[in-house]
Amino acid sequence: MKVIIVRHGETEWNLEDRAMGQLDSPLTPNGIRQIYALANRLHYCSFTTLYSSDLGRAAQTANIIASICDKKVILNSELREWNLGIFQGLTVPEMHKKFPQERQDFENNTLEYIIPGGESLKQFRERSFHVLTAIAKLHLRETVVVVTHGGVLMCFFEEVFGLTHKRPLNFQQNNANFSAFEYTKDSWNLIVWNDTSHLKSIQT
Repeated sequence: MKVIIVRHGETEWNLEDRAMGQLDSPLTPNGIRQIYALANRLHYCSFTTLYSSDLGRAAQTANIIASICDKKVILNSELREWNLGIFQGLTVPEMHKKFPQERQDFENNTLEYIIPGGESLKQFRERSFHVLTAIAKLHLRETVVVVTHGGVLMCFFEEVFGLTHKRPLNFQQNNANFSAFEYTKDSWNLIVWNDTSHLKSIQT
């Protein structure tokens, strides 16, 4: 089976480099244009089911896709972005100012450190891999689309390739990107990463 994983459209907080986590920020006008372009691409993909994180920016993205592709959206809270606890809604400089010790502890051991009120990167990686694998097992021999967040997509990528490290890796991934993975014989393979060719026709 194949899972097409797409990141939500551009948000206001994306432009501000503000950590959203499981808070929310509305799509920008450009973000909405991005998703219509992505939805028009997905319209030509033969997929059976559309899943989405239940956070607003992802649900708004999924609803646009659903309207173009004539699908119903299945919301799943396990597809939510990393729970960044006390860091949510802040820029990195604001985190250092408001929570200096916690931010330092986080930077010293990002993988294991459990953010107060949130989760560790290790916990988030396990959640991301588990939910996408569970979806795959429900839809063997099908193609499904999953609307989620940059963190989920990155963590899933790292788990698929067995990349273990103390800090997130900086592989390029844009808003409204198209990535695809194949699940066969209990194993994942990458097909496409961060394809944004559908966005060439719009201004960013």
